[in-house]
Amino acid sequence: MLHEIVDFIVQTVGSLGYFGIFIMMFLESSFFPFPSEVVMVPAGYLAFKGEMNMTIAIIAGILGSLVGALFNYYLAIKFGRRFLIKYGKYFFVNEETISKMENFFKAHGPISTFSGRLIPAVRQYISFPAGLAKMNIFLFSLYTSLGAGIWVIILALVGYFIGDNEQLIKEYLRYIVIAILITLAFIVYVYYKKYKRKSLTK
Repeated sequence: MLHEIVDFIVQTVGSLGYFGIFIMMFLESSFFPFPSEVVMVPAGYLAFKGEMNMTIAIIAGILGSLVGALFNYYLAIKFGRRFLIKYGKYFFVNEETISKMENFFKAHGPISTFSGRLIPAVRQYISFPAGLAKMNIFLFSLYTSLGAGIWVIILALVGYFIGDNEQLIKEYLRYIVIAILITLAFIVYVYYKKYKRKSLTK
């Protein structure tokens, strides 16, 4: 079954093309928990096979990441911290997450929108404190693009340089899929326990 899922991922990235890469990286960069590895690694692999242009795939990935980050940035500016805390829980963003991101932003300053893009579980949410602090939009876009660019290029190159070993690519993606399934199961379990406890205390 995992083999079929991996094949489906590669085929999906190929069939959706560059716009698909943009959309999926937009989702990854916003509050939706979508792993960039399942987008850019197959894109690099398809570039190795000559089915995609590496440069265009990377640009699509960076632009998607930037637009997703800008979405979070303007969401924070428009609706504020209270809104993010109130409705963020439906997208796995709670007050603790917001507080951690705010502390990270305060500790490292605006450059954290660059460094944060390279840290898992931070890159999706670092745009929130930047928006709440009304960080300069030009600097935000520049730092975000640079950080996202490094990450996107690394993943694409992984797919490209091990592209001659199709089995290795599928094994790599297989472990990513397993990690995703475990993470989703854990999230569902925590969510269930949390709301079950609330219902019992009412």
